[in-house]
Amino acid sequence: MTQDQTPLPSKDEVGWRRVVRHFTPSWFSVIMGTGMVSILLNTLPYNGVWLYWISIIIFALNSLLFLLGLIITLLRYILYPQIFLAMIKHPVQSCFLGTFPMGFATIINMFCAVCVPVWGEWARYFAWGMWIFDAVISVLTALSLPFLMMSHGNDTQLSSMTAVWLLPIVSCVVASTSGTIVADILPNPQLALWTIITSYILWGIGVPLAFMVMSIYFQRLTLHKLPPRAVIVSVFLPLGPLGQGGFAIMKLGQAAQTIFPQTNTLEGSSGATFYTVGFMIALMLWAFALVWLFFASASIAHCKSFPFNIGWWGFTFPLGTFALSSCQLGRELPSRFFSVFGTIVSVCVVVLWIVVSVGTLKGIVSGKIFFAPCLGHMAVRKCDGAADCDRKV
Repeated sequence: MTQDQTPLPSKDEVGWRRVVRHFTPSWFSVIMGTGMVSILLNTLPYNGVWLYWISIIIFALNSLLFLLGLIITLLRYILYPQIFLAMIKHPVQSCFLGTFPMGFATIINMFCAVCVPVWGEWARYFAWGMWIFDAVISVLTALSLPFLMMSHGNDTQLSSMTAVWLLPIVSCVVASTSGTIVADILPNPQLALWTIITSYILWGIGVPLAFMVMSIYFQRLTLHKLPPRAVIVSVFLPLGPLGQGGFAIMKLGQAAQTIFPQTNTLEGSSGATFYTVGFMIALMLWAFALVWLFFASASIAHCKSFPFNIGWWGFTFPLGTFALSSCQLGRELPSRFFSVFGTIVSVCVVVLWIVVSVGTLKGIVSGKIFFAPCLGHMAVRKCDGAADCDRKV
């Protein structure tokens, strides 16, 4: 080969192998966003039969996407096991592991709403089993990934921090929400009680940790300005723990009000207390979410334009949780304001989902959207290792 000839790409960088190698955990954010749209359409305050059937179609599509993503992920780490360690050590890509349990939780929620009423008794316990698996993965993700950040040995600069640090933590909050939905369909009150108690524990793990990270993120924004345009969409991520946390604590209060008297848990009035306190907490979280919604919207307006990438899916799920919380507040009060506001936000989420889906399909066709930053870190480490060997020789 002459110097003028361009070297041919390796077989791992063309065709389906390139897709597999560059299929990062961030692709499960597609499952999160699509699942959130199906949930919103299924639970809108102002709903119709046609929206119900559309939500089922999107739920079926999301289930297929999840299975496809799971197969490609398994292929990635079976064919290229060295990529797993590189991904775990990557300060950003590792955080996206939290999107797996969160995406799976949206499927569990829709399974309870759509499949359980039709398929009967076995489907209830099947949903419970799926939730147990999701809760275990969520806890492992929420605890292990922050610890790996503390112990990996590389100096992490505050200026390089993004809100993706929230992703592994929020998975526990999302799992707590799914726990309340599963508890509602369980025929055994004792199983429902322990599902609710576990969901409160999951909420207690996720929400305080999320507030800690949000405090650091606020400091990062004030000291080091807005994030780069490529990751500016991440400013919407703090809406996730606030919206999902508010929705979860309201649903937990509802479940406690029903299950506690049936199981003689605490006192007779304790369920109502949990319900009332849960609503108060949810209202405060909703108000705080308005603050982050303003910061996020102002940041996007300030940047004006920013490149499309897989991170655009960060629009859908956080805004969707805020819409869920708003609609639930409207049911609890009841309030036309919250119901209308939640419906408007839900419509915005659906429109954003369509826009981001079209952009993602274009990126898939062109192949430009498949990019794994952790592979670049692998190449750098190989070069460093080769340089070290040369120095030793």
